[in-house]
Formats: sequence, C-alpha cells, structure tokens
Amino acid sequence: MKIEANDALIVVDVQNDFCPGGALAVAGGDGIVAGINALSPKFPVRVFTRDWHPADHCSFSADPQFVDKSWPAHCVADTPGARFHSRLAVPADASIVNKGTDAAKEAYSGFDNTPLAEALRARGVRRVFVCGLATDYCVKATALDAVKNGFDTFAIEDLCRGVDIPAGTARAALDAMRGAGVRTCTSGELA
Repeated sequence: MKIEANDALIVVDVQNDFCPGGALAVAGGDGIVAGINALSPKFPVRVFTRDWHPADHCSFSADPQFVDKSWPAHCVADTPGARFHSRLAVPADASIVNKGTDAAKEAYSGFDNTPLAEALRARGVRRVFVCGLATDYCVKATALDAVKNGFDTFAIEDLCRGVDIPAGTARAALDAMRGAGVRTCTSGELA
C-alpha cells in the first residue's frame, strides 16, 4: 500500500509509563519503538498523542482493578512517566496532542477534547494510520473516533500492543475496530 501526500501516522501514547518498568506497563510495549521509528519518516504528517493527566485524574485508583476509572496513577503531566519512550524518534515537525487533561473525565482517544480532527483536515489528511499503546484502550478509541470524524482509518497491527486484561481484550479490540470500519494492515505492507 503506497503512502500518499494526504496520509497521516498517529502514534498513540508510546510513553514511559506504558512501557516495561512503567506505572501501567504494557507487555512488550517498547518492542514497537523500532518499527515506528522506521515507518514514521515515510509519512508527510505525523502526530504523537500522549496521556497528560493531572495528579488527581479520575482514572487513578489506590487499589487499581485495571479497568475504566480504576488504573494506577500514570502519565502525570511533566513527570518522567509521561515522557515519550527515550528511543522513540519524535520529529521536530510532528504534532503532539495531549489528552486526558481534564481531571474529571476519562479520555482514551486522541480526538477526545483535542483539536486533532481540525488539525488533520487543515493539512488535507484523508487517511490515518494508527499505532501505539494500548490496542484495547487508546489505540482502539483513537481509531474509532478517526472513523467517526470521516477519516479512512487503518490500524497497524504489528505496531500495537495491548493491556490484554483480561486475556483476549486486545484481539477483541481489533475485531471491534474492524466492525466499525477500521481496516488493519502491517507495517511491512506500507511503502
């Protein structure tokens, strides 16, 4: 599949807290960094989302159950855990979208209460390719909202990793995305 001038890569939440050793680590989360770095230069438009939570965010729990509104504290704005993974190459011309900034609102999608849709339209983007962390939460929500916002949307399967608690939720997320009109591909199919 040929990457075109009106395509954008959306890299979701490849942050320290979602990688091994982080507060809400995704197994193998850092294993997608090299692939993203190799693919990113092929895209004319690149967006990097990040959770950028206030310290009192509603999703934080002292006894986390690893479900909606019951996560360990993670990606608190301006902390080391909120930084992009140290090996992730974030180009100087990339757009960075902060999400989850409202303490009272859970926000998984890069489109939720952000200017992302308008910014992509302003750049003439028609297709978006989504990858990152985690398949079953922020990648899924971002891809579903991309479709809702009228973008032809692809999830890059080999460049996503899921929380997968309980087991099978990452696979179910991909199925839900497909059911909503998101197409899947692999990084090797993009040129």
